This record gives sequence, structure tokens and C-alpha cells, in this order.
Amino acid sequence: MTTELTLLAWTIVLAIVYIIAFDVVRTGQYGTKWNMGPRDAAMPPLSPVAERLGRAQANLFETLPLFIGAVLIAHAAGIHTPRTVLGAELYFWGRVIYLPLYAFGVPVVRSLVWLVSVAGLALILIAVL
Repeated sequence: MTTELTLLAWTIVLAIVYIIAFDVVRTGQYGTKWNMGPRDAAMPPLSPVAERLGRAQANLFETLPLFIGAVLIAHAAGIHTPRTVLGAELYFWGRVIYLPLYAFGVPVVRSLVWLVSVAGLALILIAVL
């Protein structure tokens, strides 16, 4: 398995971490009964940390399909270069770093880290186009 596919697999594991992080904080606020119920009742607004974790998850899910597609296209085309490896590494590690930065409300640096992950995605796309 190529480095890019390995990083893709780990990125999917990371997506599960994003989901769990948001769910743990949200359930901590609303309670297990709410989590296991139909969730029909109106609830008070989420805490700032829960809101940030939810936005971080949504943000990952905006680019994750693009990353999956780019890596799979590169693999199917037999394109495995230092550029595609670097792109996958930048995307993965950028997304690893992004979650705690967003959770703790770190401005500017969080956006720069996001740009690094998108640059990684762009590197893969440049290699396949």
C-alpha cells in the first residue's frame, strides 16, 4: 500500500476522532438521556467548545471527500511521487493539528494550518492533472 493510501486510511480514523470529540462534549452538556433519545426537544445552545468542535468536524467533512478522491485518482493512475506523498502528509498532519487549535479557539494559526492542509490537497491534484 502506498504512503498516500496509508495516510488516507489514517485520515478516516482521524475523522472518527473528530466525530467522537464533538459527540463527547455535546453529550457531556446535554446528557446521556438526550443522546440515547429521539432528540426531539429543543435544547439550549451548545457551549463554545462544543460549537467549535462541531464546526471543525463540518470543516473536515468539506475537504475529506476531495482528499479521498484525489488520493484514489492518483492511486488508480499509478501516480506515486514525492509530491503526492508530501501532499498527503500535509493534508493529514494539518488536519491532526487543526482539531485542537479549533477546539481551544486559537485564531490565525488555525487558519494557517487549514491552508497547509489545502495546499497538501492541491499538491496531489497538481500531480494528477
